Amino acid sequence: MAKISPVSIKYIIHAKFEASGAIEKPDIIGAVFGQTEGLLGDELEMRELQKSGKIGRIEVSLEYGDGKTFGEIEVPTAMDKTETAIIAAALETIERVGPTDTKITIEKIEDVRGSKRDYILERAKKLMEKLSDFSEVDEMSEEIKSHVKVSKIQTYGTENLPCGDLSGKEVIIVEGRADVINLLKKGIKNAIGMNGTKFPKTLKELTEEKEAVLFVDGDRGGELIIKNVTENANISYIASAPEGKEVEELTGKEILQALRKKISTEEYFGKKARYESRDELKREKIQEIKKISTKEKEKIREEISDLTGSRSALIFNKDLEVIRRIPIGKLVIFDARELSEEPYVIAIDGTATPRIIESCERLGCSNLIATNFVSSDTEINLVSV
Repeated sequence: MAKISPVSIKYIIHAKFEASGAIEKPDIIGAVFGQTEGLLGDELEMRELQKSGKIGRIEVSLEYGDGKTFGEIEVPTAMDKTETAIIAAALETIERVGPTDTKITIEKIEDVRGSKRDYILERAKKLMEKLSDFSEVDEMSEEIKSHVKVSKIQTYGTENLPCGDLSGKEVIIVEGRADVINLLKKGIKNAIGMNGTKFPKTLKELTEEKEAVLFVDGDRGGELIIKNVTENANISYIASAPEGKEVEELTGKEILQALRKKISTEEYFGKKARYESRDELKREKIQEIKKISTKEKEKIREEISDLTGSRSALIFNKDLEVIRRIPIGKLVIFDARELSEEPYVIAIDGTATPRIIESCERLGCSNLIATNFVSSDTEINLVSV
């Protein structure tokens, strides 16, 4: 008789039985084969299935009590789930074992492969935990790679400036040795450091021969270095670290992003001039609109005494007369053409959000009065009630 290989088992049928008298294991097994014979046809004949290895050894456990026999039956199969379910249902048709009335009930059909998958998952977790012990080896490997890259650091010119490989057409100028080392670690070889804020003469000569990118820290010191270096050398492009960060502490990703965002020297100073001009205009306008007097504020406060709780906005003209009262929610869509005079002060019952402030700017209003403010980055004079 062929035996099913444990490797081939797919399912195990678990059944319970209760017999009204005393029976033995051979009686149960004989009933399983005998009473299902011819029931399911030749293809699902239990004896033939066991001979061909599709059904394994039937296991029976039993115990006696109160003149009855109780126990469990396990039938391992290598068939698919449909055929296994049919065999399981056939077992429940057995009504007698030997001379004794017996009831067999299927409890469950266990998917052995599911249990194996659970085991694999748990075992894989434990193996991964053991693999974490090799993290030190990975760190050692990374340290060796970094050392190899840093060991390639060289010096340039009479000032012995720290640098990498400068044989290409482009050089990246950074502030010091630590910046050069960080770039070399991240695989950027064409870096050279200035060794301080005083610009080296040999570096000036180098920028005449190669296309130079000035890469500075994202702080006030970086701006000063840009001014100093561009006055003394031929710099083609300017790149800056993220605001508040230094080149020596940047990750590889941050370095590449900063270098990709480089701009030409002409574009940099053009933007800077526009920003300075805009900031100056903003300062002048703020000084102008802050001329509103304390007396004017007191007059406005009298007018807005009943504003609390109304969720409204009052619009005043230059003479501090109310020219319009609207719900605060409509302020963001209000059209200035509906006003007969230019608005001078707007007072609201609520918080001056960025959207409210933008609405005041759109209406050409110089002053905004509110209970509190979310943002103060505006040209409007913001006054608390």
